[in-house]
Amino acid sequence: MFPLPRLERGRDVLVLCLALLGIYQLSGAALIQAKARLAPLLIADAWRQTLRRGGVAVKPWPWADTWPVARLRAPALGVDLMVLAGDAGNALAFGPGHARASAPLGSAGLAVIGGHRDTHFAFLRRLQPDAPLQLQLPDGALRDYRVERAQVVDIRRVPLYRESGGEALMLVTCYPFDALRVGGPLRYVVRARPLPGYPPLPAAGPAPHDAGRPVAI
Repeated sequence: MFPLPRLERGRDVLVLCLALLGIYQLSGAALIQAKARLAPLLIADAWRQTLRRGGVAVKPWPWADTWPVARLRAPALGVDLMVLAGDAGNALAFGPGHARASAPLGSAGLAVIGGHRDTHFAFLRRLQPDAPLQLQLPDGALRDYRVERAQVVDIRRVPLYRESGGEALMLVTCYPFDALRVGGPLRYVVRARPLPGYPPLPAAGPAPHDAGRPVAI
């Protein structure tokens, strides 16, 4: 016969390991939820500091590799979003991002903002032609736009960055909105133009991450 105490000790160890594993998994999920709730608050606070400092970029947390560069509103839909620097995954996880390869926001040329179709840019499917859009820039200036058109583009055939001239704003997300697979060639593209009376701003100089490190908080 096997010694009963030894069996009980082994069972206790197994139960303890399973309990610790469960606690670890739950704490990981709780940490992800906490970060998801805290990040927008930190980003909004970084934007307020940027406005107070006259446009100086401020990181939402010290190790962040993105920062808010604009505030995007779609008043008819109640949408109010912080736009972050860059359109890589690190930025898009927290909000829509300004493509650095495009024109600076508010200046002459085509400025492109990308976002995920199932989170921050899900509202694009409800954005109609002639709908108003508004950007707040880092110096506090407001620029009003009007949606010209929305269309589905196959990026294998049509370059997204082609523009005839003048200032334009383009919002881009993946398509279809309810696709089960990501990474396809289709994009849902919304193009907008500034309202009359909003001449393009002068071309911007180096981005904050080139001219000097953004302020860490």
